[in-house]
Amino acid sequence: MKFQAAYRRLLPRGQLDARAEEARRHLVDCDLCARDCRMNRLGSLAGVVCHTGKNAVVHSYGAHHGEEAPIRGWNGSGTIFFSWCSLRCEYCQNWEIGRHGIGREMDASRLADCMLKLQDEGCHNINLVTPSHVVSQIIEAVAIAAYSGLKIPLVYNTGGYDSLPALRLLDGIVDIYMPDMKYGDAAVARRLSHARDYVNVNRAAVKEMYRQVGDLQIDRDGIARRGLLVRHLVLPGDAAATGKVLEFVSRELSPVTFVNLMDQYRPCFHAGRYPPLDRRLNRAEFESAMLCASRLGLTRLDRDRMVPGPS
Repeated sequence: MKFQAAYRRLLPRGQLDARAEEARRHLVDCDLCARDCRMNRLGSLAGVVCHTGKNAVVHSYGAHHGEEAPIRGWNGSGTIFFSWCSLRCEYCQNWEIGRHGIGREMDASRLADCMLKLQDEGCHNINLVTPSHVVSQIIEAVAIAAYSGLKIPLVYNTGGYDSLPALRLLDGIVDIYMPDMKYGDAAVARRLSHARDYVNVNRAAVKEMYRQVGDLQIDRDGIARRGLLVRHLVLPGDAAATGKVLEFVSRELSPVTFVNLMDQYRPCFHAGRYPPLDRRLNRAEFESAMLCASRLGLTRLDRDRMVPGPS
């Protein structure tokens, strides 16, 4: 059966345009990330946590070959890195982008052009990185791009601090959800990311993502087409309470949820102030996390397999 991106099913009768207009109305009393600031983002940015108004701020875009194998394929993932972030992670590895907002504003038409260019370059998908605070802008851009021929899957690559109203707007638009599940302990989330409700918000969000798209579906060429892919960065000293995260995934989602346990932690930004985050992860700590996943019955752990190319 030939793949069709979810959002293209909303093109008839102007459904995608209607969704974009609905999302834009949310900017007046914004609840489009879990900060729920209720600020008018079409007016002054004073008090807006994300520092983002009616236009998205984009740091960069291009084919990315460092994602999971089913996402990057052989031609790369068409990645758009959005500046600013609704989280305040003290060990952020992209702090110049997320905390300092380095980038340039793009209106919806310009953002749509980026998506179409990435498709023309042969990318397997449009990979929206740190999108939680720009859901409205993304939907508007997708609507414009879809009318101009955009047809590849949308990947929603998020820190996992997403509001349910935003996710409901994205229902039927996003093909692949790729959320972080950063923590299994609320006190740690408050200390390290300044989001005291992260664990509850994250679990509710990931459940909603799973309801929308289900388990990750990979075609015969090894490319992801639809579904959920969960990421968890293992932290030194088990600071993230990895076992609690994995237990939730196995019991509340599915044992066949595609999980990428990431071992690339390195001290960045303010990490030196928060031991044991002032050191790298060691091999034994990562192997312990992998063993925990196995004991919980999780069977789809990313092994970074190469995708050879179309059959």
